[in-house]
Amino acid sequence: MSASSATVEQGILAAGVGKFQYRLFVIFGLVWMADAMQVLSIGFSAPSIATTFGIGMPQALQTGTFFFIGMLVGAFVFGRLADRIGRRPVLMAAVVIDACCGVASAFAPEFTWLLALRFLTGIGVGGTLPVDYTMMAEFLPSDRRGRWLVWLESFWAVGTILLAILALFAASWGDDAWRVIFFVTGVPALVGVVLRLYIPESPMYLNRSGQPEAARKVLERVAAANGRSGPIPPLLPEAAGRHPLSALFSPQLRRRSIALFIAWGLISIAYYGVFVYLPVKLGAQGFGFMRGQEFLILLALVQLPGFALSAYGVERWGRKPTLVGFLVLSAIGCMGYSVGSSMPVVVGATLLMSFALLGTWGALYAFTPEVYPTDLRASGMGTAGAVARFGGLFAPAIVAPVMATHFTLALAMLAAFLLAGAVAILCVDAETRNRVLE
Repeated sequence: MSASSATVEQGILAAGVGKFQYRLFVIFGLVWMADAMQVLSIGFSAPSIATTFGIGMPQALQTGTFFFIGMLVGAFVFGRLADRIGRRPVLMAAVVIDACCGVASAFAPEFTWLLALRFLTGIGVGGTLPVDYTMMAEFLPSDRRGRWLVWLESFWAVGTILLAILALFAASWGDDAWRVIFFVTGVPALVGVVLRLYIPESPMYLNRSGQPEAARKVLERVAAANGRSGPIPPLLPEAAGRHPLSALFSPQLRRRSIALFIAWGLISIAYYGVFVYLPVKLGAQGFGFMRGQEFLILLALVQLPGFALSAYGVERWGRKPTLVGFLVLSAIGCMGYSVGSSMPVVVGATLLMSFALLGTWGALYAFTPEVYPTDLRASGMGTAGAVARFGGLFAPAIVAPVMATHFTLALAMLAAFLLAGAVAILCVDAETRNRVLE
């Protein structure tokens, strides 16, 4: 590093990795854990919602539909705003909406109010996704970024385990079980609101926005927290850029954007097909335990070594090879159900799917923010998140009818989606292992 000037990446290296990044990791992970609980609570809360308001299960499940629509809107809008007005203010706005509306959902007096609050909660949850991963990536050096981002995704498994335990506890509250679930799942986000007050703006965003001195001060704060005593030299200013959203499809980025968004959509449809509609089908065939809280805990525990292998792979083999490997393994696990209907086969295939698909998501969340320049990074993540929500919304129409009538065909279709996702990843014109962020 020059004694007189440095790039932001050199400044991050000088500031080191230590207490500051660990603190950031826990703060973001806490809210990501809460978001997992919010997303997965839909199935556990619907029966008591139906009883409380005297409605049918299909209508009660509309809370999930409104929540997913809100996530779609939040991911797209907040991702774009984070590139226009800064990571930190958007980060705070998203988590405040997430926490306040999530907790308020527990006190909804009417079903219409509940739908509105779940929609708003979804906006907050969707908005945290692109900003959290963008900011985490921008505070890490290139040689550690991949594994840290994968491990951040592993908080999803922690949230899954806690939700399963919470659902067992909430069942004793009878018709008010959904109120307990929504209240408790909102509390970690409330804690996250307070903790995020101490998170500074991204130095990469500041420097790209024409504020190199402010960026340097942030890096000095990081260095002080990490126990680094050396000064951070003045940063080389970078050209400020405010690109329209259409720049995601500029000649330089078009191929990677299209390929990545296709992969996000296909993986999302396969994920919901495997973990929502497949258990319903198998439950009707005598495997009802697959929809229970105890089995959900087992699935989440299996996800942790999947995240560990993914974190190792993205740094050792690269982002694309790791993603393709996990997607092929997921497709094999999906077709494993067609081998037979015995208990060992069904349980083994389900555990393999949980291991492989969540490893896939970990690598995908690490890879996506790295392929975009700073002034489009959150927009790219937000658009990818919105595409994933489209996948979740379309999954009922695509997967459910086939799953109900042609089981083996449905398995082949889901496996084909996963393999097509692997092909899409291969078409991305970038490998970001050990690559400095632009």
